[in-house]
Order: sequence, then structure tokens, then C-alpha cells
Amino acid sequence: MSASAITPVFVRLKLSLLRNGLRQSGGRKAAYIASAVCALLFAALQLIGLIALRGHAHAASVVVLAVAVLGLGWAVMPLFFPSGDETLDPTRLVMLPLRPRPLVRALLTASLVGIGPLFTLCLLVGSVVAVARGGAAFAVGVVAVVLALLMCVALARAVAAANVRLLTSRKGRDLAVLSGLVIAVGAQIVNFGAQRIGASGLGELDPAAEVLRWVPPASAIGAVHAVGEGSYGLAVAQLALTAGALVALLALWSRHLTRLMTSPDGSTLPSAGSGARERSSTGLGRLLPAGRTGTVMERSLRYVWRDPKTKAAWVTSLAIGLIVPVFNAWQGTGSVYFACFAAGMLGIQMYNQFGQDTSAFWMVAMTISSTRDAYVELRARAYALLLITLPYATLVTVLTTAMLGDWRRLPEALGLSFALLGAMLATGAWTSARFPYSIPQEGYKNVAPGQTGLAWISIFGGMMAAALLCAPVIALTIWLNVSADGGGWTWLVLPVGTAYGAVLAAAGLKLAAPRTARRLPEILAAVSKG
Repeated sequence: MSASAITPVFVRLKLSLLRNGLRQSGGRKAAYIASAVCALLFAALQLIGLIALRGHAHAASVVVLAVAVLGLGWAVMPLFFPSGDETLDPTRLVMLPLRPRPLVRALLTASLVGIGPLFTLCLLVGSVVAVARGGAAFAVGVVAVVLALLMCVALARAVAAANVRLLTSRKGRDLAVLSGLVIAVGAQIVNFGAQRIGASGLGELDPAAEVLRWVPPASAIGAVHAVGEGSYGLAVAQLALTAGALVALLALWSRHLTRLMTSPDGSTLPSAGSGARERSSTGLGRLLPAGRTGTVMERSLRYVWRDPKTKAAWVTSLAIGLIVPVFNAWQGTGSVYFACFAAGMLGIQMYNQFGQDTSAFWMVAMTISSTRDAYVELRARAYALLLITLPYATLVTVLTTAMLGDWRRLPEALGLSFALLGAMLATGAWTSARFPYSIPQEGYKNVAPGQTGLAWISIFGGMMAAALLCAPVIALTIWLNVSADGGGWTWLVLPVGTAYGAVLAAAGLKLAAPRTARRLPEILAAVSKG
């Protein structure tokens, strides 16, 4: 079939998918309408803001960076939200007699239907209005908007086609859980970037914009600005670069479609000799203690590496725990004590220890028959956490201190970090036994319905208790710093904080063990709810 014949069919198919999806439930319809209204309202405000930026000395830098970030968003969207558009999976069309090139044109046209393309169109139009000067610039702007919009959509499609086997698998759906990391880290970067721009002005964007104006699709907006400045040769080169990138993406997309429709899915083919393989203990397992302690530690570390939600929580904590103190130190507005943020972020991982096991906790519960068994189980989980947290917190503290050049306060910061970590291990062990809750394995929720209150009590109540438990070490640090005779003794915070944190952790494990042993049926019911 020709592209002209199948393109209207695919557009109607896209509209039918949207319409039928909204008919499934009133909640889904309400959520879609609310998200559409919010997106369109934000797009309208953004369009007005970009138009208001017209005539500003650094308007070109702002819009070039905005379009570059927009293109990046289209590139990663299929990886983190594979279920956001049912038409992203071309394998559903394998049995139809369609050729790749007409299919590419039809899918590209159908992809222009939706809130995302409309939002992109508003941003691109506002960017052109912000930088265009003269009729020639506006004429080039029309071409630039079309090229940039088509490139964004083609980029998303090419990425989806290249990774469709992954995105339609269980592991691919679990990859979407990592979107929380992107949002958390991205929010911190935007926050620090906004602070820097607020202090130094929009001129800080010019060096990055000079590079990104040659990166499609931002190069299309760069061409509009170049025409307004009278640099016609530069504009032609930037438009040609955008058009060339679009052609390359369409060719790549067509190539992947051909491969998907003519080759078998390797994930369904059995691997040779897979049944004869024998699992052996990893190198890490041989380094861990013998007995139950080593087994539990290895299991906990495997969860961190293999379970998508556990991995996402750890990676997010590691990233935020480093970004906050280091970025503040880099900007010259931080303090050595900000390094305690790393220990605090990782200490949260001790909370809801049994909920991380979900329904598989029944196998752990079968091995706990006494308070001693519960104590060894909790202690081993704490050891696994310390195996990562202690060197990481030390590294972040030393790095922050080096960036600030305040080496005199290094012992204090380390002592406070270790005391906070011990307090969070203690309260985390106790709340894991007292307020367990289930973590759903599918979807984006981290708490099963009906257990939100338990999660709030467990995490925030435990964090407040940990802060109160650290009060003696905090008071000691303050007294040594304000006392006329104590300035030379601030190094005592390190051994005192380390010993105090160790005592707190041991006491918390001892208190949590008998409660864990008594409440095994209740814990199992709570963590299996999702």
C-alpha cells in the first residue's frame, strides 16, 4: 500500500486508540483531561513568556537551550514511559502487508496527533517569535518549526523502534521506575542552575548556547536567529544540519522497522546449553561472612543490583546525597555539615526492610523461629547497608570538605554523619517491624493502596526520631565550637559520634528483634498486600 492510502488510516487509528482508552474508566478520562488542561495551560504560559522575551539581549541563548532540552526529552520519553503511547510498538503491525517507507510516513503523521506534539509546537512557535527579526527570519522560522517538530517526533520513534524488544518486556517496563531518578536529579540540577542564573544573569547561558545552536533540533532555531542577524550562510548551514539529522533519523527508523518485521524475536529463542549452566557463588559472596549473616547480606545486595525499584531507590539516594552537598560547595554557599545529607539519604534505605521483599518475605519468615534469628536477619541487613553507606558517606564528606577547603571541620562532619547513620539504622530496624507496608512491583507507586499512612509514619516518624537521638552529638558539636576552650577539641566529635552511632544501631537492632519475631504473621500480611 502507498503512504497516501495508509496515512489517513493510521491517523484514524491513533484517534480511535485515544478515544477507546478514555472510555475504559471515568478515572482515566478525568486524569487525561486534567493532564491535558495542565499541559496546554503550561504551553500557553510558556508561549506568552517566550513572546515577552522578544528583544532581550540573551533571548537567543534561552530559546536554543529550551529547544535542546525539548529534543532530549523526546529522546528519553520512550525509554521511561513506554506505555504512554500504544502506537510506539510497531511489532503489532508485523502481520500486515506494509512496506517500511510508507509505514514510516504514516506513523510519523499519526505521531503528530496528541498533547506532546501540540506542546512542542507552542514552544517552537514561541521560540521563533522571540528571536526572529524581519520577514525573512519569520519565513525561515516556518521551515524551522516544521523541521524541528518532525525531528522531535522522529527521534522518539527511532529510539522506540531501536529498543522495542526491551520496552515491551518486563525489564523494559521496570526501566520506567528509574524515571524517578531522572526527575529527582533533574530537579536538583535545574534548581542549582536557576540559582546560578539568578545570581549572575542570563549571560551565563551564552557559552552553552554557542555549542547547542549546532545540535539539532536547536540548530533550526539558531538558523532563525542567524537570518535576523544577516548571517545567511550560517542559517543555511544550520537548517541543512537539521534537515540532514531528520533524514538520518527517518532512515534509521525505517531500518529498525525492517529488522523488526523480518527477523524473529531473539528473546523467545532458548539459549544453547542454558539448562546445563550451574550457578556458583559470586566473588562478593566468598568475601562475606559465613552462615546466615553472609547469606542475608548477599541477598540484600542482590536486591540492590537486580530489583528495579530497590535499585531506583538506591541510585536516587546516591545521586541526591552527592549532588546537594557538592553543588552547594561548588557554588560557595554550602557548609561541611551538608555532607550529612549523604548519610541521611542512604539511611532511609533501612526503613521498611521487609516490605522490600514483598510476597517473597514468606521464605524469610520460614527461617525465623526465635528472637536470635530475627536479630541476625536484621543485623545482616544493616551490615549490607553499611557496606555501601560508610565508604560513600566518608567520600562525600571528604569531597565536600576539599571543595570548601575547611579541613578543620572534617572530623566534626564525619562524626555527625556516622551518628546520624547509626540513629537511622536503629529507628529503621524498629519501624520495619512496627510499621511494615507493601511496595507494588508493577507501576509507579511505592506504597500499596491503603498503606500510605503506614509509610508516612514509618519514614518521617523514624527520621524525626533519628534526629532527636542525634541531639547529644549535635549539642556536643555546638558546645565545642562556641566554647572558648573547646575549639581545639572539636576532633573529639569523630570518635564520640562513631561510638554513639554504633551503640544506637546495636540497641535498635536488639529492640527490634523480639518485635520482629512476635509479629511475623502481621508483617507477612502487610508486605504481601500489594
